[in-house]
Amino acid sequence: MADEITPGAPAPHKMPLPHAPAGQDRPVPPAEPNPSRWGRVDDEGNVYVRTADGERAVGVWQAGTPDEGLLHYARRFDDLRTEVELLATRLSSGAGDPKQALTTATQLRGGLAEAAVVGDLAALGSRLDRIVEKAEGALANAKQEREVARSAAIGRKQALAEEAEQIAAESTQWKVAGDRLRAILDEWKTIKGVDRKTDDELWKRFSKAREAFNRRRGSHFAELDKQRAVAKSRKEELIGEAESLVDSDDWGPTAGRYKDLMAEWKAAGRAPKETDDALWQRFRAAQDKFFARRSAVFSERDAEFATNATQKEELLTEAEKIDPAANLDAAKAHLRRIQEQWDEIGKVPRERIRELDGRLKAVQDRIREVEDNRWRRTDPEAQARVEQFRERVHQFETQAEKARAAGDDRRAKKAEEQAAQWREWMEAAERAVADR
Repeated sequence: MADEITPGAPAPHKMPLPHAPAGQDRPVPPAEPNPSRWGRVDDEGNVYVRTADGERAVGVWQAGTPDEGLLHYARRFDDLRTEVELLATRLSSGAGDPKQALTTATQLRGGLAEAAVVGDLAALGSRLDRIVEKAEGALANAKQEREVARSAAIGRKQALAEEAEQIAAESTQWKVAGDRLRAILDEWKTIKGVDRKTDDELWKRFSKAREAFNRRRGSHFAELDKQRAVAKSRKEELIGEAESLVDSDDWGPTAGRYKDLMAEWKAAGRAPKETDDALWQRFRAAQDKFFARRSAVFSERDAEFATNATQKEELLTEAEKIDPAANLDAAKAHLRRIQEQWDEIGKVPRERIRELDGRLKAVQDRIREVEDNRWRRTDPEAQARVEQFRERVHQFETQAEKARAAGDDRRAKKAEEQAAQWREWMEAAERAVADR
């Protein structure tokens, strides 16, 4: 709106003013250095600005010279130009709010037609057009970025909700799963940009999954508490039996029963944590007391058996000198006498039983091996097979001689071949008997 327009002022005359072609953004020149280029003051003090459509009255100047008045309105234009440039700079740098920039630029552009200034309004208008265009583009980009971010946020929350649902349905690693659900909740709180409706739907899924997991975990531990109570009762029964066997002198069967009790203890499962260790100490103490008693008795007995072991070592020294190859019958008789003395001596310490018995068995095996070899060499069936083969060899040799004498070389050759085959078998049978 023009400032202080005097009624009845002469109509402004039109003067062409260069302006930026559409689509271009030329710099806005300052008006103060050359205000007369952009306007004038007539003799009555009316101030005009030149526009593409001709001159437009912007005010009246009567406080000084026309040049001073023109300079005043030029400075007002430069103030407006500075405001526009600052707006453009903030928008280009990203420091300004595109929405606010668009509002401000639109308002300034809309007020140019009535602005009480003198300057290049066409260039300033073009500059504001570009600012509006950039602000609209920035708003569109921001909207697109928000949509991308929203989609990403929705996708992430969907993934977290699905993971929570899977945990709720499948996981039995209660501590690990519980920690993971808490971590999901922490991450969930950091995800922004989801519209309220979608966010509420996803939150309901996640919350439902957490509740389902907590119910399943609670049921598990409730059942576990029941099982542990049963285990406690069973272990108390096993302790009672273990303690009742402490003074038993029936060493073998009692030791076996303790072994069975240990297997039953393991099968009973864990009792409540605060009592399981104490129950085990009682059970273990009963076992230790019995086996300590047994160990003391066995140690005393083993000391008595040490002399027996020494006597059996002397017998073994004698037995290991037996030579069954020299005289088998004498060797067998000698071994029988040693075995009788062996039995009369009695038991030896437990840790020596395998060693001593093994040495005696080695002597027995050596005598038995010599006896078996002698029997095989005198086996009547083997000797009979040798004689049978020898008789067949004799028969075919006789046939060959008769055929040769009769001039029948073909029959003689065949009989000789058969004799050779049976001789080979006879020799093999003789070697088998000799090797025994």
